[in-house]
Amino acid sequence: MRRIGTILFLLLALATGTAHAQIVNRLKVDDPTFQRYAWGRMQQYNPDNLVLADSLYTVGTELGSVKYRCLGLSLEFPVRFALGEYERMDAAVAEIKEMLEARTDTRSFYFSTLHEYCQYLILLGRASDAMLEARAMDRIAGEEKSALGHMYAHRIVGLIQSYRTNSYLAIQNFTRAADYCKEARAEQELPNLFILIAQEYIKMRDFANAEDYCRQAEAYQEFFPSLRIKTQMTRAYFYNAQKDWDAFWRTYDALVTDPLYKMQTDSDSRYEMDVAYLQSRGLFEQALAKADSLGTARDRHDKKQSIYAAQGAFAPAYGELSLLMSEKDSIYIKVQNEDMAILDAEMNNAQLRQDAERLKNQNQTTILIGFIVMFAIAFFSILMAQWQLRQNLDEMKNKNNQILIARRAYQKALDAKEAENSMKVKILQNRKSNTFKL
Repeated sequence: MRRIGTILFLLLALATGTAHAQIVNRLKVDDPTFQRYAWGRMQQYNPDNLVLADSLYTVGTELGSVKYRCLGLSLEFPVRFALGEYERMDAAVAEIKEMLEARTDTRSFYFSTLHEYCQYLILLGRASDAMLEARAMDRIAGEEKSALGHMYAHRIVGLIQSYRTNSYLAIQNFTRAADYCKEARAEQELPNLFILIAQEYIKMRDFANAEDYCRQAEAYQEFFPSLRIKTQMTRAYFYNAQKDWDAFWRTYDALVTDPLYKMQTDSDSRYEMDVAYLQSRGLFEQALAKADSLGTARDRHDKKQSIYAAQGAFAPAYGELSLLMSEKDSIYIKVQNEDMAILDAEMNNAQLRQDAERLKNQNQTTILIGFIVMFAIAFFSILMAQWQLRQNLDEMKNKNNQILIARRAYQKALDAKEAENSMKVKILQNRKSNTFKL
């Protein structure tokens, strides 16, 4: 199967001295090392970069430097992508993530590297993987209040929606990315976002907004001249969609004669531009032949049905259109599967969070119940002790009352006996007195 665009110069390859100035020393390494790295980034799909990447990684291993190793790996994985070595590409990025995921001092490099990786995933049709990476990035950005992280996350989601031919959602995400870009003061990213927004408006045939964003992007060429090719290509798409042939032909001629055009674009993009030019000139057979060179079946059927329709050859146009719709149906099914994969992952994560929360609540409830039971037992014990004490006190009180009553009765008995004895003594005394008188 033909690789997508053979060597894909994704977005704008940094191939000039001016582009070099846009490569940021995000890991703050020494100048000589950064110069070597920047040179590699300017020719990032060149297989010779593997030697430079290995050199940086080896030095990083010898010095125990995570930053050097990350620089080496970040030069390696674009080449692995271009060579079709996707497992090795994934492994290189996974190692970068393992080294940097927990570090906050390298977030800028981490976000930009994952953003580049996600673009490759989208081109490979692995949009679900890219979406999961974007959402993980957005979560980290939210935790750390990083506008730069939010910007890259929304840009990835916008690219995914563009891949899925949902221009409205793509524009929404690119616009949010632009807002975060301004907040992060990463102005060098703004023109690329404006170009992406303009291209989506062209697809929607909203030419007023497309023109507006084209102009906004072109305003940055003074500061970033390497944007010229991308803005010219966007203009070409714009004129072609409007059927402004004179403007389209002038722009096309300027592009194909610019030495940077081939260096900064992938072959599929150039083939599509050639097809549009040949069709606009009425060179239909040449346009059909060029359309057969496109990398994906969907693009081939799309271009060929348009060419046949322009010729008035409606039968083959209908055949190509049927094949195109079949391709779109298969892509739709794939998108649904990707969405289900994302949904499953999110639901699993949500379930794990719910389980953790439920366990936490259960533990808290158990502890609370334990405290309540302990308190109840203690309170009951105190009540029982107090009740027992009252019972004992009442019993003692009753006993004391009974003793007191008994004592009083005994005292009364003694008093009565004493009175009786006293009376008897008096009677005896009286008897004696009366006897003597006789």
